Amino acid sequence: MRLTSEFWVSALVRRINGTGAFAALSNKGASEAGAIFIKFRNPDGTYDLFGPAPQMVYDEAKPDERQFTPLKSSTAESDVDADLEKQKRWDRDLWIIEIEDYRGERSELFPLAKD
Repeated sequence: MRLTSEFWVSALVRRINGTGAFAALSNKGASEAGAIFIKFRNPDGTYDLFGPAPQMVYDEAKPDERQFTPLKSSTAESDVDADLEKQKRWDRDLWIIEIEDYRGERSELFPLAKD
């Protein structure tokens, strides 16, 4: 059984904040199965945007593991916010997590889909 979006988001935010980085929820979606987007602040002030990976990249052995794929990279915050607003008009049930962590690799914070 797959974890609910609410449980998964809560665990991610708690884990990231527990490591000394910063994560906050900026949009709360549907508790059971809302799509999750991650807005990541880079050290240079630009932002990266990650969204749910397409179903075809999931490992059949681990179908319940959520994975993310980059949607935008090194972009102004206003561009990322505009994309998220478009997504919200299409899907009001989405979750948005904002993360700041300049210490390491993103794949240590949340699972990235392999190319």
